Amino acid sequence: MGTILVVEDSTAQRQMITEFLEGKDFQVTTARNGVEALERILDSSPDVVLLDVLLPKMNGYEVCRRIKKTPKTQDIPVIMCSAKTTEVDRYWGMKVGADAYIGKPFKQTELIDAIEQLTREN
Repeated sequence: MGTILVVEDSTAQRQMITEFLEGKDFQVTTARNGVEALERILDSSPDVVLLDVLLPKMNGYEVCRRIKKTPKTQDIPVIMCSAKTTEVDRYWGMKVGADAYIGKPFKQTELIDAIEQLTREN
């Protein structure tokens, strides 16, 4: 179907999301922190980035901001996926360029719907 970069510092969450997406026929690459995420994005240009907010080395807001300000990566859809779910958190996610914001825990259908909508638009 497509390639998704899962950026998640929790090993258990990263593994669960990866297994779910692979079961839906997506190719998945992963990153454990914000710096690693930017390296992976520049190396592989994924179809979608699934990005946690609370990350070591560089938070998800800054990663998203850099993705959207870099000409080579600015068109890659970013789905922020975080336990930070207040209106302020969502506002900042969208302000830095996220294409969607999903709160944790999320329903699997919610994630797939967001991915399908964003890949259809591009």
